[in-house]
Amino acid sequence: MTFDRSVKIAPSILSADFADFGREIQAIEAQGADWVHVDVMDGHFVPNLTFGPPAVAAFRKHVKTVMDVHLMIAPVDPYIEAFANAGADIITAHIEAGPHIHRTLQAIRATGKKAGVALNPGTPASAVQHLLDLTDLVCVMTVNPGFGGQKFIDMTGKVADLRAMIGDRPVHIEIDGGVDPTTAPALIKAGADVLVAGSAVFKGGSVDHPEVYGANMKAIRDAIKASA
Repeated sequence: MTFDRSVKIAPSILSADFADFGREIQAIEAQGADWVHVDVMDGHFVPNLTFGPPAVAAFRKHVKTVMDVHLMIAPVDPYIEAFANAGADIITAHIEAGPHIHRTLQAIRATGKKAGVALNPGTPASAVQHLLDLTDLVCVMTVNPGFGGQKFIDMTGKVADLRAMIGDRPVHIEIDGGVDPTTAPALIKAGADVLVAGSAVFKGGSVDHPEVYGANMKAIRDAIKASA
């Protein structure tokens, strides 16, 4: 993965057809997805239960771009190796999920994967100030994690603070939650470069009508361009 700050859209397959993940992944990539975002939830750290390492390994066979695995689980450390072996390119852990985030980021990097740290809406940007040299990505949650389709929480100020803090380090700022053509432009302007979008990409489409996914992603990109 070569680092660049161009705008990337990472559809969350939490909004895909669960009976047809392989074709859904192929469809979003063919329609212009830059990354594929996989939301791993444990029913404990967040109130939902989704995918384990075997599912992620199955997705990997279909992902040609970047598989971005977001671990909303606690504890995190015992599962890092399993998700790395399942084929994640980026593994993101929540700063709120355990007491030793440096150890977690070191463990992710030790597997050879890119390391991300996620911040819930109530966690300030300053929480990652001392982590930036261990981090490849900061994920700013713009909903409380656990479910797709929630109401957007405006974190533009936090994104701008992170952008200033990151400076010229090769660290992505990712936004997760409520991203659509109305919310995306201000976030990109503030300094984000990766947009996770679930329902905003998948709504109205299907593997038999994948062009809708492409149109939905284009609508987000067009809104960003129009406000630049």
